[in-house]
Amino acid sequence: MIVGIDLGTTNSLVAVFQDGESRIIQNRLGERLTPSVVAVDEKGEVLIGRSAKEYSAIHPERSASVFKRFMGSEKEYQLGNHKFKSEDLSALILKSLKEDAEHFLGCEVEEAVISVPAYFDDDRRKATKLAGQLAGLKVERIISEPTAAAITYGLYDKSQSTRFLVFDLGGGTFDVSILELFDTILEVRAVAGDNYLGGEDFTAVIEDAILEKLELDKEKLDSKTLSLIYEAAEEMKLRLSDEAEATVKVPVGDEDKEFTMTSHEFEEACEPLLEKLRAPLQRSIADAHVRVSDIDEVVLVGGATRMPLIRNFIAKLFKKFPDTSVNPDEAIALGAAIQAAMKERNKEVKEVILTDVCGFTLGTEVTVDRYDGGQEAGHFSPIIERNTVIPASRTERYYTARDNQDKVTINVYQGESRMVHNNLLLGELTVDVPAGPKGQEAVDVTFTYDINAILEVEVKVVSTGEMKSKIFKGRYNQMTDEEIEARMKELAYLKLGPRDQEENKLLLVRAERAYEECIGGDRTLIAQCVQAFEEALDSRDREKILDTRRALVEAINQTKW
Repeated sequence: MIVGIDLGTTNSLVAVFQDGESRIIQNRLGERLTPSVVAVDEKGEVLIGRSAKEYSAIHPERSASVFKRFMGSEKEYQLGNHKFKSEDLSALILKSLKEDAEHFLGCEVEEAVISVPAYFDDDRRKATKLAGQLAGLKVERIISEPTAAAITYGLYDKSQSTRFLVFDLGGGTFDVSILELFDTILEVRAVAGDNYLGGEDFTAVIEDAILEKLELDKEKLDSKTLSLIYEAAEEMKLRLSDEAEATVKVPVGDEDKEFTMTSHEFEEACEPLLEKLRAPLQRSIADAHVRVSDIDEVVLVGGATRMPLIRNFIAKLFKKFPDTSVNPDEAIALGAAIQAAMKERNKEVKEVILTDVCGFTLGTEVTVDRYDGGQEAGHFSPIIERNTVIPASRTERYYTARDNQDKVTINVYQGESRMVHNNLLLGELTVDVPAGPKGQEAVDVTFTYDINAILEVEVKVVSTGEMKSKIFKGRYNQMTDEEIEARMKELAYLKLGPRDQEENKLLLVRAERAYEECIGGDRTLIAQCVQAFEEALDSRDREKILDTRRALVEAINQTKW
């Protein structure tokens, strides 16, 4: 069975195509969204999703979130006694989703189609596939999020050709893709985006406003207080989507302080972020060689597009109301599941030919002759230009740059800068050439880039016919199969709680937080109820568990937590 997974910055989802439709699979709490948060408690047990998010409010030092932004990097997270990279944390989220899917389907899930931002570079795509492997999933197909969303919206099912733009603003990343439909062909014309711009940044705007208004120095606040302030900012952002003015209470020390903001003030404060959204939009339109008036429909994807200021921004820019007919949180996962069904050759799915593009330019480093007769290394020579339809293969010929040169090293880069030091180095490949005068020997360099963002580089020496090739896995993802298996075993040692205990685990985390935040009689009552609930759990007496659970919920609800 192949499932579709939206591995999001803020929330993740898993979906399956079943009985003629794509459907979201509920997690162990019966919820459709699983927060992309991981925590490790004092017992060394891993908390995933909502439990981890609640736990992070009181133990931020043992929790990690927004790690999708650092996929494919060397950044590490210290949670308790364990160190994780972003792909490790993502693997734990994927493992939890895999278990949810297996419970729902009643069979083992071995493969998944995972979505990634269209603007994810080579390292990030490879890291996503590695996370799938570490979770025990075969990931042969990576699908761009806007393309998955386009499938969900059923745009490929229209009767005439349509050109549309998918505006995908998630929790931590922003993508814009221009696609064109003709008959059964769904073609991506151009992509652009920002891997460090999302709904979390709009929350941070409110957080900064709170700190400024209450005259708080961020550097002097402890991590727990900062976590509670950020949570208040998130609450205000959600409320300002429905209200003209909102007030939240911000716990600082032993007192609660109030902060009020209007929707107009929020929109003004977010103006720099809206300008950052504008640049990728303009670049994608230019790369697709279309005008704004040529766009037939604008489709909104990602939870952050629920904000009225985003919808107003789009309406003003394109002079038309965006399509909001499908839940923006779920569109990508549903599309990934449809793509999984296509991969399985499911007869209930209409076949559609999907063409994607290379989001970044791929090329090599060259030395150029200067006007003063000297030479300058470090220049970038593009081979596959950005927004080239993939799979693609391109060949360029290069010549020796100096006398008696007996080796040619092809440094492979990804990026748009004229100078290679501003681009992403993917690796290198070296071949021997016969020594001779400058420019006498030549090599043909072929770049082949497939739909799963796998790059193969082939170098052929023209005079001797010698040939070398290499598949690039990315700078930080050079793990061998043995190393991947060893890391899988390491992650398996971490205890992930049983599905049927998740609800009780979440309640205990909520109770711990409520105990820390309240005082006096409320604190005493919660402590007593927690003790009674834990004893009931140990006894495994179902009736006693239900009674003590009900009492604990009532005690928590009596407080503001």
